[in-house]
Amino acid sequence: MTLDDFDFDLPEGLIATRPARPRTAAKLLVAAAGGLRDLTVADLPALFRPGDRLVLNNTKVIPARLSGQRTRASAQGEVVAKVEVTLLEPAAGGAWMALAKPLRKLREGEEIRFSDALSAEVEAIAEGQMRIAFNLTGAEFDAALAQAGAMPLPPYIAALRAPDEADKSDYQTVFARHAGAVAAPTASLHFTPDLLETLRKNGVQFTEVTLHVGAGTFLPVKVEDVTTHRMHAEWGEVSEQAAREINATKAAGGRVIPVGTTALRLIESAAGAEGVVAPFRGTTDIFIYPGYRFRVTDALMTNFHLPKSTLLMLVSALMGQERIREIYAHAVSKGYRFFSYGDASLLIPEP
Repeated sequence: MTLDDFDFDLPEGLIATRPARPRTAAKLLVAAAGGLRDLTVADLPALFRPGDRLVLNNTKVIPARLSGQRTRASAQGEVVAKVEVTLLEPAAGGAWMALAKPLRKLREGEEIRFSDALSAEVEAIAEGQMRIAFNLTGAEFDAALAQAGAMPLPPYIAALRAPDEADKSDYQTVFARHAGAVAAPTASLHFTPDLLETLRKNGVQFTEVTLHVGAGTFLPVKVEDVTTHRMHAEWGEVSEQAAREINATKAAGGRVIPVGTTALRLIESAAGAEGVVAPFRGTTDIFIYPGYRFRVTDALMTNFHLPKSTLLMLVSALMGQERIREIYAHAVSKGYRFFSYGDASLLIPEP
């Protein structure tokens, strides 16, 4: 398998820069043994069966984009310069790893001030990143970050428009609980409280897991032989209760359907060779590409992914490469909206 095996032509006009309103109005391409069906997310109650279990990623996106200033004394007096910071992931001792523009002009030990309440010291700079320590922790840090930060829109949206106040709710799931992600589990953005309640009344069950999606999810694959690609690591947790619920559904003959590739990667990381899910807490760098044998996943709800991306490789592993080419060609021809704010697909592989 080469990187070009996962390429396709995507018109820029199909890249969604805003979500559908209401969320359930997004289009839904259902790919199953019977062919392809063009529906909407509002049709989901008719597609799931009593006893199906949807696995939801309850991570919460933090407003990880920060605009700040550094101050430095010079022969000409005090010099103030702007610094743009994007938080990547927590580091040891309560610090954060981050990107910065312009990183090359920063020095270790300097302070970056983001607001009257929030500032950070540059502790280390290496390999295109920096480690910073904020002046606040806990609830005080969360509150100051909420005031000073902006939502970290994916690069393909940020290139088309700046983040604004609407993104603080648009780029967050309705069941977000545990702060730590710098990218949203985007398939879950289509759900509303009313839709979740309708599904519950129909006998669909839910299990929540946590995977803090990192900025590495947007990193391009740079190797030609995709099997040599190394995935970024992300922190996740499958609780004892979550593992028990998933195993019970499998034992009863129900379907386990992750909502999003993040939930899928986490439960596959927690599953043993026999398909039994164990409690899991730690980092995972699982890389799923064609040839992978799925241990617990029966179907997947997911958005449409970037050409040559690891996520396109994942759905190709689930459905088969030729089938995914057919699905994506159909989506392009029918004007489906792509990527984080785009439309959704429900992928049900052949038994």
